[in-house]
Amino acid sequence: MMQRQYVIAGISGVALVGVMLGGCNPLQPEEDTLTIYSGRGEDLIGPLIQQAEEDLGFNIEVRYGDTAELATTIMEEGENSPADLFFGQDAGALGALKQEGRTVTIPSEILNKVDSRFRDEDGQWMGITGRSRVVAYNENQVDEDELPDSVWDLTSEEYRGRVGWAPTNGSFQAFVTAMRLVEGDERTKQWLEDMNANDPQVYSNNTTTVEAIGRGEVDMGLVNNYYLFRFLADDPDFPVQHHYTRGDAASMVNIAGVSVLDTADDTSQAFEFINYLVSEESQTFFAAETKEYPLIPGMEPPADQLELDEIDPPEIDLGNLEDLEGTLSLLQEAGVL
Repeated sequence: MMQRQYVIAGISGVALVGVMLGGCNPLQPEEDTLTIYSGRGEDLIGPLIQQAEEDLGFNIEVRYGDTAELATTIMEEGENSPADLFFGQDAGALGALKQEGRTVTIPSEILNKVDSRFRDEDGQWMGITGRSRVVAYNENQVDEDELPDSVWDLTSEEYRGRVGWAPTNGSFQAFVTAMRLVEGDERTKQWLEDMNANDPQVYSNNTTTVEAIGRGEVDMGLVNNYYLFRFLADDPDFPVQHHYTRGDAASMVNIAGVSVLDTADDTSQAFEFINYLVSEESQTFFAAETKEYPLIPGMEPPADQLELDEIDPPEIDLGNLEDLEGTLSLLQEAGVL
């Protein structure tokens, strides 16, 4: 059934699910309905959720929004939240909900389907897909010997005005949080100040950054790996390539993942849905459609991307990425926000 869904999603995933899933209005779930608060966009996961409804045989209602804002909403709603499951685009928001005591333990037989690097040590959340940070660059404007060996190189005069970044974007902020964990706040703040003084080009998100690199407005930028492939789907000659630094936050591997909330009416439905997400069929969907890394063993990576084991990310516990508030404060102190 998933094969058929790929074809439909390729035509018009948003149109296909728009009527059924609705917008971001407050939800009034019916009985036997799994209510998901999703920081993953409807265009990314809507087709798969429709297929899950058909395959699993229960109703699924989704409230889409920003990952951090939805996590905050769940906390503010408290025991009155209609949410059964949270689908976040980074581990930090999942860790924040765990820290607030708002999550329940996922059964080990489901958790163990993904590597321990990509799940909470206490079983309160688990990754569904992986995404790596990369330095995207315009191959017509940058020679390979000009590419940085590390993220620290980007503060040098050689890269003045040539680098794009998106400080208000959630994935960039997760990258800064990872740098704080690896290098400490003082060195991270210094990097932010030095970068800011080096005339970086500022964009609103990963998409606009990659778009600007492709049209030659900026030579390179700090983004997530899967955005490039959306442009290549429309233009196979789109002149952007990926470069990976070694061992620093610019090559971190984060996850999009899920947690089951303490307000869930029926945790068995939530667990069944998570199990569906880590099935071979769903993981193949993510690799083919969203170009993210499958997290169950033995799966092929998205086409034309490095294997996860070929990437050299920093050694961090993804569960420790929850301090978004501290990262925002540091970005403000450094004059970036």
